[in-house]
Amino acid sequence: MIWQQVSRQALGVFPTPLHSLDNLTARLAGPQIYIKRDDLSGLALGGNKVRKLEFLLADALQQNANCIITAGAIQSNHCRQTAAAAAKLNLPCYLLLGGEAPSLAQGNLLLDQLFGAKIIWSGEQRKGEGIEALVQQLSEQGKRPYVVPYGGSDPLGCLGFAAALAELQQQGPAFDEIIFASSSGATQAGLMLGKAALQLNTQLRGIHIDKANHQPQHFTKSIAELANSAAERFGLASRFSAEQVCLDDDYLGEGYAILGDAEREAMQLLATTEAILLDPVYTAKAMAGLIARVRRGLYSAEQRILFWHTGGTPAVFAYAEALQS
Repeated sequence: MIWQQVSRQALGVFPTPLHSLDNLTARLAGPQIYIKRDDLSGLALGGNKVRKLEFLLADALQQNANCIITAGAIQSNHCRQTAAAAAKLNLPCYLLLGGEAPSLAQGNLLLDQLFGAKIIWSGEQRKGEGIEALVQQLSEQGKRPYVVPYGGSDPLGCLGFAAALAELQQQGPAFDEIIFASSSGATQAGLMLGKAALQLNTQLRGIHIDKANHQPQHFTKSIAELANSAAERFGLASRFSAEQVCLDDDYLGEGYAILGDAEREAMQLLATTEAILLDPVYTAKAMAGLIARVRRGLYSAEQRILFWHTGGTPAVFAYAEALQS
């Protein structure tokens, strides 16, 4: 398979667990619900980004980079795992984070600092708008920076989730639908690549979580283009159209990183039925979507639905006040 032909730097603990959520299934009285535990992927309290980073940082090492740059929001799981991976590989890491420095670092930001990342505050810009200037600045200092794209979303990062789908297939049973949070696009594009390469019939449903890019036609086109770029780069014959991208934007709630009633209920429901924690930004919104779809009667009792837990647990501690309101 294409992902087996590309260099990969071991950073995570795989395969991540797969198991059924029997208590949640009984509570919702719907289809059989399973969970893929990328929150237990091993690097820096887990998360799905390590799958992408294994390919991206292997490329950085091949290019003889001596520092890493990436960007995200203040509670970015991607930035936390990138900082951890860079520390493990003894590479300085620069993070461009949206917002302003808080008086007290919590959640992912606290871990960024513990991993020794150099943090640059970017105000309203949380998607790496200042990366080009930082690359130039570091290059002028004689450094060789490697840019990990926002969310790890480029053709190389896509391979992480193409390989992940092969991992899932080996764990057994087949699923009628896989539900996951969709934000920067590489997780969904990678799953599409894997589905095509493995010739699977599973429906891939991305739950859209960011109102900032709430232009579904534009975003589905971007995901398809990313999948096509990866397929072309790595020699996969399949090509994808925006119409093939299942992006569900019915559960955007109040917006990116805002904890609403639906997300709060999803977190509490999974915690009290299965003792599994969701994060307030991504997985709570995706699980809220799954719960709503089950309650709407969109699945039969015979179907198997997989929730792909993409991690993010450290962010819970930065939302203590919102979770108690």
